[in-house]
Amino acid sequence: MNILLTTVFDYPHAGGLSTHVTTLKAGLEARGHSVDVVSISDASPAKIKMMAQGPSFVINKVAKGKGIIWSRKARQRILAQLIKEKVKTKKYDVINAQDTYATFASLESGVPVVSTVHGYMAFEAVSKGSVEEHSPEAKYLQEMEKKAFQTTRKVITVDQRIKNYVADQAGITATAIKNFIDINGFKPDSSNKMTYRKKHGVPEEAKMIFIPRRLTKKNGVIYPAMALKEVVKQYPEALLIYAGSGEEMGTIKKFVAENGLEKNVKLLGAIPHDTMKEYYAMTDIVLVPSVYSAGVEEATSISALEAMGSGSPLIASAVGGLKEIVDSGVDGILTEEKNVDELIEAILQLFGSKELSETYAVKARTKIEEEYSHLAAAEKYEAIYLEALKQK
Repeated sequence: MNILLTTVFDYPHAGGLSTHVTTLKAGLEARGHSVDVVSISDASPAKIKMMAQGPSFVINKVAKGKGIIWSRKARQRILAQLIKEKVKTKKYDVINAQDTYATFASLESGVPVVSTVHGYMAFEAVSKGSVEEHSPEAKYLQEMEKKAFQTTRKVITVDQRIKNYVADQAGITATAIKNFIDINGFKPDSSNKMTYRKKHGVPEEAKMIFIPRRLTKKNGVIYPAMALKEVVKQYPEALLIYAGSGEEMGTIKKFVAENGLEKNVKLLGAIPHDTMKEYYAMTDIVLVPSVYSAGVEEATSISALEAMGSGSPLIASAVGGLKEIVDSGVDGILTEEKNVDELIEAILQLFGSKELSETYAVKARTKIEEEYSHLAAAEKYEAIYLEALKQK
């Protein structure tokens, strides 16, 4: 098949959706399909700024929430034109849209459309502070989600909870296909641990904790810093490294400064996805400290899957899809969200037992190979595409 993946967001970029697209593309191509991607990044920066970003900023100053709606609609119009230009040059069997407004843009092409739902558009906008809870704008975004679910041929969700959400919102039975990773790209590489530490300026003796997360509220990124305050009393060589950017960076910097943790915390900002592999290989613990925020829960976290696939001991919050991934006490540790005491205890437990860390890492890798392979996921996506093509 000739398959087109579409999104109104940037591609590639640092984030789960972009990683999903890249990995799905690799899996489908390994199965013999031709796969292209069209995203808002294919438009000129000037056009995006003039049609979406500029007006959105001004409108949002006048009425909070209306700006994001303008932006999404403008991105839809830009993407729709890009897709129409793309389908003139190549015959596509199916388009797999990766978000609500990409669904609308893709439908304009006349090519059969399947939609993947990665989260909760309206609730996430509220969680980020872009839209007020229970506002007309929030309700409008929910209506747009519902319309997208009902107008696409097939809906795929990345976990069971989102599948239930689609059913509740639109009465549509989606297919849940858990997130996945390239198991050949993310694999144990501990033999190069010290080489990578030297390359990235991490002391050999450091007890390293890695947080591969966007610095946003729902990712709970302040709590590892709060835990570190106590951990350094027992392990002064502990080093907390964040790889991601977002609105919570200022909050973390303030806490670090107020508690004299500057030598124990590094904020890298967003880093290339391939570089993540080196950080997974050289860390002692990976933390995914997500929290429940304004109706939003973590889906099947790609960061958690990558850590497990890379053979990195994982500590994660017991929320959302993370509870589906980690068997606590077997292949990782789950802690109560926002519970700093539990987080401290889990970190100290792994720091204190190399044997336990290695046991979790081995079992986690086995689980990833058996349940979260991009090749197995691509086969499932292919089956959904074929079903969609049978529909009128």
